[in-house]
Amino acid sequence: MVRALVGYAVLAIVGIIAIKLLLAAVGIVWQLAWAVLWLALLGFIFYLILKVISPKTARKVKDAVRGEQSQ
Repeated sequence: MVRALVGYAVLAIVGIIAIKLLLAAVGIVWQLAWAVLWLALLGFIFYLILKVISPKTARKVKDAVRGEQSQ
């Protein structure tokens, strides 16, 4: 009986550690996703402002990002 209780206690501890590691990994992925979305939003706003101020430069930036030759 004591052996079974010790086994369940060890299983519970391993389970708690596994859940903590899983939630930490999910948290890291969530933070990285938000960081990428935030940077994409900033880049989009920068591009829109650049397009309003200087359409030719915006076209050059767009071509540079796509890897095409600007003319």
